[in-house]
Amino acid sequence: MASWADSKIFTLLEGGLDGLSLRNKVLADNIANVDTPNFKRSDVKFDEVLQNALNPKNAGHIELQRTSPGHLPGTGMPGGSFLIKDKSTTFRNDGNNVDIDLEMARLAQNTLEYNALSRSLTSHLTMLRQVIQG
Repeated sequence: MASWADSKIFTLLEGGLDGLSLRNKVLADNIANVDTPNFKRSDVKFDEVLQNALNPKNAGHIELQRTSPGHLPGTGMPGGSFLIKDKSTTFRNDGNNVDIDLEMARLAQNTLEYNALSRSLTSHLTMLRQVIQG
């Protein structure tokens, strides 16, 4: 028997919030490394995070990326396989390609999208509560 929390809308909202949370961490890392020589900015393939969350066989279990044969396999939050590292550009002479203004704008947009999804989830839960209470 499926739970009310297993509905498609909850899966979609949860996947969206996970992807936006991961993107927020990546953007914060880009901003933190704005003065690091040879640092290359990263971003998240948001649509792949969302598709992975919607895939029933992956429900809650996303394989971690192994960068060394000595690493143990495991599952966890979306990570390395969803990250894009931009190595094709260089913004400054020291090899860094982080544009602080662009990263701050992306962070603001990401925050707005996260807030919109969390409000949608809150609205959905409020409707369910009203239905339950009659």
